[in-house]
Amino acid sequence: MCGITGYIGYRDAYPIVINGLKRLEYRGYDSAGIMMYDGDVMHLSKTKGKVSDLEVITNKEEIRKEGRIGIGHTRWATHGVPNDTNSHPHFSQSGNLVIVHNGIIENYDTIKKELISRGYEFQSDTDTEVLVNLIEEVKKTEGCKLGKAVQLALTQVIGAYAIAVFDKSKPNELVVARLGSPIAIGVGNENKEFFVASDASPFIEYTKNAIYLEDGELAIIKKDKGIKVRKIDNDKLVDANIQELQLSLEQIEKGGYDHFMLKEIYEQPKAIIDTYRGRMLPDEGIIKMAGVDDNISKFLNADRIIIVACGTSWHAGLVGEYLFEDMARIPVEVEYASEFRYRNPIITEKDVVIAISQSGETADTLAAIKLAKSKGAFVFGVCNVVGSSIARETHAGAYTHAGPEIGVASTKAFTTQITVLSLIALKLAKKRGTLSQTAFQQYLQTMQLIPNQVEQLLKIDKQVEEIAAVYKDAKNCLYLGRGFNFPVALEGALKLKEISYIHAEGYPAAEMKHGPIALIDENMPVFVIATKRGHYEKVVSNIQEIKSRSGKIIAIVTEGDETVKEIADHTIEIPETEEALTPLLTTIPLQLLSYHIAVMLGKNVDQPRNLAKSVTVE
Repeated sequence: MCGITGYIGYRDAYPIVINGLKRLEYRGYDSAGIMMYDGDVMHLSKTKGKVSDLEVITNKEEIRKEGRIGIGHTRWATHGVPNDTNSHPHFSQSGNLVIVHNGIIENYDTIKKELISRGYEFQSDTDTEVLVNLIEEVKKTEGCKLGKAVQLALTQVIGAYAIAVFDKSKPNELVVARLGSPIAIGVGNENKEFFVASDASPFIEYTKNAIYLEDGELAIIKKDKGIKVRKIDNDKLVDANIQELQLSLEQIEKGGYDHFMLKEIYEQPKAIIDTYRGRMLPDEGIIKMAGVDDNISKFLNADRIIIVACGTSWHAGLVGEYLFEDMARIPVEVEYASEFRYRNPIITEKDVVIAISQSGETADTLAAIKLAKSKGAFVFGVCNVVGSSIARETHAGAYTHAGPEIGVASTKAFTTQITVLSLIALKLAKKRGTLSQTAFQQYLQTMQLIPNQVEQLLKIDKQVEEIAAVYKDAKNCLYLGRGFNFPVALEGALKLKEISYIHAEGYPAAEMKHGPIALIDENMPVFVIATKRGHYEKVVSNIQEIKSRSGKIIAIVTEGDETVKEIADHTIEIPETEEALTPLLTTIPLQLLSYHIAVMLGKNVDQPRNLAKSVTVE
């Protein structure tokens, strides 16, 4: 949600900053802007719309491309409607300071009124323009340098932020800071150049070295001199921990696919292997997970497990509930992080909280983690991004190793999160003695087959595309599943809503009779997950009820199924596997279906309207 890029060094800044903005488009935005400093003048270009629209503007005024210092921003509107004026960057009233900002300043109105009383005027409706003028006022009244002014100003604000600030009077310096919103600093050759971005993707081809600021930290970056990091609240210097990035340029390119989403769907066999590689050892009959092994008593002695997540990660958490309760016989509750953090939940030291997030930066999930920790719970993180906030805030955790996921609609994040949860559930089941060694071994052998089975499913892409063509003009869709596949029904409906803008709802199949059946007619496509394992006869009865009301049935069935084939309008076969592992397979055709419908409708698959990849503000 929003994206920051910046550069200070010896190269032309414009291509670095503008291409960095393109790399951050996946985060979701409605406007874009850039500031270039040519050694004399700060040149500003910004517009409502896409980065491509910004390029059109900068191409008309070549001078705006000059300079070795630049900052850029993609904005997702919070305070003020999307328009040119509210777009970032924002200047201070004097025109000497310029800022880009992700996050929300909650007490901006109070600060704004105070600044107006001191003679400040405002051009935009944003909280960001308030912040840059506050920094200017502090700098003026305290007679201090930019870094100190930013630090003092931030002690007066309430909210979340990642910022980059430039002062014309300090032309070899950038100041960045964060609280609740991520920021990374790329360290170039011998401290001669530095990159600033919301994540590492904008600068991966220039350096593999990065510093991830922690919450409440500020960095003063000086060209040719290096970086000083300090705490905002007490001015204490902090060692800047430089990490070597595992990301590669190839990973964040489309690689010949039309969309990132399609590429990421097809990457799932490898992503699942990468997630269990080194952890699941079928020949030895063991699962090794350091984060679990080192804290095994916390899990084994837990009164319950609470899973907190948002969106697709919440659906993965629901699958996790079935896994933990069925295999390990541990009570589980699955909570929306956004509700959990506000409803005064009962949490004790005997609880284990598992927080799931693809980005590791989801604001509500981070807040839930802090709440759980304050109550004494043990918090375990499951996320995809190394060095992310959730990875640092939790007591222990496991990475999914899915690789970068650029498409806003999560695909491989879902399957790799389920893979991690399956490994944990199996490990705990073995330790607790709720699963026999034979059954445990069988699961490991079966799970090892999943990547090849996903590969098989991807070969029916053409068949799924043909089904998509039949139902692309539907106005409403229903998704039904039972047991382990009820969360998959929810996820399938979410994917369709996210990228095609068709209304869709997921339900437990048995709940259809408690309301949704009233909607079924010849115009209502119903997608039913009807695998052989798990309440099969009950689901067949549900299908017959739909058919008797002229509903259109698209069924996902186990290979060789003949019963459902005779009833359904369309069937999609998946390979046979253990019931607990079926979500890793049943979700694949639903992902493909949503993708093809969205493409046929001409939608922006990778950047659907109003959505952001990582929701870093409330």
